[in-house]
Amino acid sequence: MTEGVLIHKKTDTGKIAGEMEEVTLIPKGKIDIKLEADVITPDSFAGKSAGEIGTLSVWQGPKTYPLSDFFEVIGNGGSSAAETLIRIKGDAMRVKRIGEGMSAGKIEIEGSAGMHVGTGMKGGEIVVYGDVDSWAGMEMLGGLLHIKGNAGDHVGCAYRGKWHGMKGGRIVIEGSARHNLGGGMDGGEILVDGNVEGFCGIRQNGGLIVVKGGALRGVGAEMAGGTIVVGGKIQRFAPGFEFVSMENKVTSGEVELIGEFKKFTGDYAISKRAKGALYVSADANPEL
Repeated sequence: MTEGVLIHKKTDTGKIAGEMEEVTLIPKGKIDIKLEADVITPDSFAGKSAGEIGTLSVWQGPKTYPLSDFFEVIGNGGSSAAETLIRIKGDAMRVKRIGEGMSAGKIEIEGSAGMHVGTGMKGGEIVVYGDVDSWAGMEMLGGLLHIKGNAGDHVGCAYRGKWHGMKGGRIVIEGSARHNLGGGMDGGEILVDGNVEGFCGIRQNGGLIVVKGGALRGVGAEMAGGTIVVGGKIQRFAPGFEFVSMENKVTSGEVELIGEFKKFTGDYAISKRAKGALYVSADANPEL
């Protein structure tokens, strides 16, 4: 975000208290056809031994195989999901749906993660130390998805054919994201340290999106509610927004931002009753 703009998080919702049992997954080799591995969750691993975890089924193309065909499994699950930590020691970019629907516990990926990581997650924490492919945090309901690298398209989005995306929780991206970040978002928070590309917050109905860097085009297109803050340059500003005022602070939920912002509302190209709030850096966008 431009110089002089600060983010203050009033609380940290991502911390998990208590002792946890650790299950380590070590990739056995390169994966050709991508895996559908929605079983890699603390919920599925809880109460199971390493041997039992290894027998859980994953899909590869039209067939199922035991998880142990692709990963060495070390350690036992905790007595509950909240007491289970899963550590993937290696790259998992060709492994899809890690953490899908998880309700508690923690997953740490010491590399990158494939499509749909954290899809529909309800609670707990996922930390990815590399990049993530598209659809991360799709239709997320709660918890924390922390991405140390870059993210692909459709982070926190609704699935194709649906209108409602992320409803709760927090997604933190330390790098940049691509197109359609937060599409159809109804609640929760998405915080991006870098840049975004096209149509950030398209069809947004609620929640908060903060982009510290710049955006390509279509920010807030078809937006009906919620808040978007962009700290860098917007290359092509959406025409359906109207200037409201100058602001030096934005507060939304547990996030407070301080800086010089131009506040707009919209997207009036879709509805005259739209209540979306779009804050853009005054310094980076002097022409608006």
